[in-house]
Amino acid sequence: MIETRDLVKSVDTSEGVLTILKGISLKFEAGEAVAIVGASGSGKSTLLGLMAGLDVSSSGEIILDGHELSSLDEEERAVLRGQLVGFVFQSFQLLPSLTALENVMLPIELKGDAAAKEKAIDLLDRVGLSERWHHYPNQLSGGEQQRIAIARAFATEARILFADEPTGNLDTATGAKIVDLLFDLNKAFSTTLVLVTHDERLAARCDRQVRLVAGEVVSGNVTKD
Repeated sequence: MIETRDLVKSVDTSEGVLTILKGISLKFEAGEAVAIVGASGSGKSTLLGLMAGLDVSSSGEIILDGHELSSLDEEERAVLRGQLVGFVFQSFQLLPSLTALENVMLPIELKGDAAAKEKAIDLLDRVGLSERWHHYPNQLSGGEQQRIAIARAFATEARILFADEPTGNLDTATGAKIVDLLFDLNKAFSTTLVLVTHDERLAARCDRQVRLVAGEVVSGNVTKD
């Protein structure tokens, strides 16, 4: 489903070239849940962004469901993301001018699905917000906003879900509920889940953990018992 080959990401800084990722080679199988873990600055979010086609690598290859991303331009990568990928961000990334229902409907409508409203209502019911669909993001708690973000991520029945610190802005109790919800929906939709997290309990729920240290993979085959 996802493969990286000798992936390198470098950026120019005032002090010279900074290499964030140093030859990352990994495979993520269809339906697998994988946590990318490591200290701040280890390259976790950079790796996630590259695999999602949100950024471009300095060298190496990324194969996303058979598509080599470096061979695509920005518009083509955007089309591919729309077809294959869902996102959950730490900061929710909801559109403030849209209601909960409209936020979830939007990616379904962009795919030309005439049943957008019905599907969005069903997803809001699945995440326990069927009575809050008419509220705007600023009228909802952080946990409620993240529930909407998760519903939106699954709205297009994406084959791959990328999540960047999905519990990072939530208290422990709310974060635990969000984790349960994320894995319940992931199982229901048979999605490939790749998430970045500092939360070891969240990482332990995954099938496998990839640990980065200073832009290099130090372990990538840690499998749940």
